[in-house]
Amino acid sequence: MISQVNGEKPAGGLLALLRRVALIAALVGALGSVGLVLQVGRRKHSPRLLLALFVIWVLSPFVALVVANIASKSWSVITRATLYSVMLVVALGSLAIYGDIALGPLGAKTVPVFVIVPPASLLLIATVVPMAALLSARLSRRRQRT
Repeated sequence: MISQVNGEKPAGGLLALLRRVALIAALVGALGSVGLVLQVGRRKHSPRLLLALFVIWVLSPFVALVVANIASKSWSVITRATLYSVMLVVALGSLAIYGDIALGPLGAKTVPVFVIVPPASLLLIATVVPMAALLSARLSRRRQRT
């Protein structure tokens, strides 16, 4: 069966597995990142409102990934596979970076990390996924010409 949207075969087992793993990683990454933010906030005795704002900030890339996942149903296989890969990279990268800060000694460079990682993650998402979509569209056009 051929999809009417992009002319590709429907996503099979490997893509479905990658999607499941990516969604689980995003959930674990989001929960773990929030936990690490709260741990650092408690160690630094941060005000609750500030902690709540940091939690929202740290969750923003994960929310963007879930929204993109919901919107990706009609996307090409290449674009969806790229999205799922980015989900894994953002989840694992966030946990690694935040874990290094939260489990290490507290220093002056703690807060900037929690400020910089979310927009860097959003920038990664906003560049890599559209690039994959463009590549997929070009490949699709080439296949139609031949």
